[in-house]
Order: sequence, then C-alpha cells, then structure tokens
Amino acid sequence: MNKKYYLTALKMAWPSVLESFFIALAGMIDTMMVGSLGSYAIAAVGLTTQPKFIALAIFISINIAVSSLVARRRGQKDKMGANSVFLTAMILTLILCLLFSLITVFFASDIIHLAGSQSDTHPSAVLYYQIIMGGMVFNLIAMTINAAQRGSGNTKIAFVTNLTSSVLNVFFNYLLIGGKFGFPALGIKGAAIATVLGSVVAMFMSVRSLFKPHSLIQVRYLLKNKVHFDFNVAKTIGKLSSSMYIENLAMRIGFLATALTAASLGTNTFAIHNAGMNILGLGFSFADGMQVAAVALAGKALGEEKPKVAIEFGQICQRIGLVISIILSAFLFFFGRDLMGIYFRDPQLIDQSIIVIQFTMVIVLLQISQIIYAGCLRSGGDVKYTLFVGIISASIIRTAVTLILVNIFKLGLAGIWIGVLSDQFSRFLLMRHRFKAGKWTQIRI
Repeated sequence: MNKKYYLTALKMAWPSVLESFFIALAGMIDTMMVGSLGSYAIAAVGLTTQPKFIALAIFISINIAVSSLVARRRGQKDKMGANSVFLTAMILTLILCLLFSLITVFFASDIIHLAGSQSDTHPSAVLYYQIIMGGMVFNLIAMTINAAQRGSGNTKIAFVTNLTSSVLNVFFNYLLIGGKFGFPALGIKGAAIATVLGSVVAMFMSVRSLFKPHSLIQVRYLLKNKVHFDFNVAKTIGKLSSSMYIENLAMRIGFLATALTAASLGTNTFAIHNAGMNILGLGFSFADGMQVAAVALAGKALGEEKPKVAIEFGQICQRIGLVISIILSAFLFFFGRDLMGIYFRDPQLIDQSIIVIQFTMVIVLLQISQIIYAGCLRSGGDVKYTLFVGIISASIIRTAVTLILVNIFKLGLAGIWIGVLSDQFSRFLLMRHRFKAGKWTQIRI
C-alpha cells in the first residue's frame, strides 16, 4: 500500500514540480538576461519583487483556498460544489484584480520608492512594475483556473501552460531586451512586456482546459447547471483565504524589510542579494510543486474522511521533497560559483556572492520540508496556525535578526542571510510539530 501511495504522489507531483521549476528557471534566466544591462538592472527588477508579491498576496491566498476546497469537494464527489467554488473565486479575482491594478499602476513610483530604490534604479523599476501589474489580469485568470484544476487532480494543465509561458517569456526577452531580428531594444521594458506576453498565452491555454469533456471543472457544466456566484461559498473562501492572506502579507512585509536592508548596503550588494533570492526561488519551486501534490492528495483523503491516509500522503510528499532538497544543495555546493558567474561578470562580485550560495545550501534543506508541511495544514483548514507561524517567523524573527546583525553588528550580507536562515529554521520546527500532532485532519471546511 505504501508503494502505491508513493506512485500516486509522484504521479500527482511531477507536473507541479516541473511547472514550478520552469517558472523559477524562467525567472532566473529573466534576471540573467536583464543582468546584461548591468548590476543596476538586476537591482531594479529585484526592487519590484516584494511589492509585486504583496499585491498578489490576496490572489495567491484565494488560489490556495480554491485548491483545498475543490480537492475536498472532489473527495466528497460533489461536482456542483467544486464548480461553484471555481466560479465564485473567479468573479472575486476579477473584481479585486481591477482594484489592485489601478492602485499599483497609479502609485507605482511611490511604491517603488518605499521599496528602497536609488536614483540609478528608480525609473527602470517603476516602468517594469507598471507593465507587470497592468497586465496581471492575464496571469490571475490562468492562476485561478490552474488552482481549481490542481484541486481536481489535474496538475498537468498548469504544468503545460506555465512551461509554455516560461519558454515564450525567455524567447521574447531575447527579442526585446537587446533588440534582435529587427525588434526594438527595449531593455528592462522589453523584459516586462515579454513576461506579460507569456501570461497572455498561458491564460488562453488555461481557459481551453475548461472545455475538456472529462474535466471536473468545465464551462459546459457551469452553463448547463446554471452555476452562479454563491455568497456562502464566497464566505468559505474568504474565511480560508483571509488567514492565508494575512500570513502571506506578514511574510512579505518581513521579506520587504530584508530587501530594504539589503538595498541600503548599495546597488552591487543588493544585486548579489537578489541573485541569491533568485536561486533560492529554485528551491521554493520544488517545494511549491510538492505542496500542490500534498494539498490535492491530503485534501481528497480528508474529503473521503480518511485522516490517516492524508497524513501518509503528507509524509510521503515531505520525504520526496527532502531528497530533492539534498540533490539541490549538492548541486549548489559544486556549481554555485559557476551559477553566480552567469549573473555577474565582475570577479569581485562573484567572490562576494559565494557566502550567499553557502547559506542557500543549508536553507533549501529546511525550506522545502516546511512548505510541504504547511501545505498539508492548509489542506485541512488549519490556516490560523500557519498565520501564526508566518507572523512569528517571517515578520518578527527574520526582521529582528536581520536588523540587529546588519545595523548593530555590521555583518552586512552575512547578517541578511542569517536572518533568512532563522526564518526558515523556525518555520520548519513549528510546521513539523503541528503536522505531527495531527489536529489539522479533524477540521471541517
């Protein structure tokens, strides 16, 4: 039976892991290609990361709730409930998207200034941010559809759409950043346009998946059964996503404090920090992929009222994640310097970046496991606890350690990454403890 569970977990996980990997890889290549313009360009794009994810936090939270609820309804064999969750979430997403797009585009300059921009990075960062946020509706539609499809057990569609989007992003980067084959050389503006073009294609591919006859979530079923916006479903989504939103927001504020501290150390140091976070994002991609599998499998088991099976799938996903993290850590040990050499041409900057690689080698071992544990807790509806952990670890511990070590002990880049390590270590301990206690399997959503 255990072997069967492993095969099921791997079958569910591989599309999500590869999807997240290629998204992260495209992000890395994006930064590397922008890096050809100079270290200021890496810093400028890096400045937009936390403001972008702070704006996206509510949508990410809604999508996690959608995956959890659709997986639960699937286990309950409630097709109407699953489609109602999807349609309600999509309407909520479109309304909120309009609001957030207007705010972020209009106040882009102020937002980027608060993110710690300098005179050499501010104009480019503002331009990049406005284009990305102005075109985020395409990304959000695809994200919501893919979240519902993941919950229904279809992780392949998200993999295919995001892989295609990532490939197109890199392709248009090549054409638009430096100006190839007669296309204009748009620099950072070209990188932003390339990202939006990739998300447009991903959106159309995701929408197409809703017309598949065997899909749990499908347009034909929505129209035939006159599924409509359901305020009770909206309340359930709101109840789950609100805690996750506050958690996500609290974490992003902690991340922003780290980024601001890094930016205060100078453009080159901030560029190195962003390259390191880019590489750490590779670890997150594997964790996120395994988390998707854990949410779908554990959520379905809980819907079938099989808590022991949910725990078993969570443990299996964590073990697979641990193996991945060990392989990734070993890769960084042998090839970390070469990786940084792609970002930077200055040997001095490469030498300074090695300390970031050393921290990342340790952090990925904790990061992947804690994210999978957290996914299991969310699939069970234990979102208040994950909120508590997010605030304690990312907002308080990470921020306090970073500020003390950088501003008082003057540890510079090392101080920033000790802060990142302290965040991941505390989250790992707290998430693992809660998962082992098993109370998350007893919550009804």
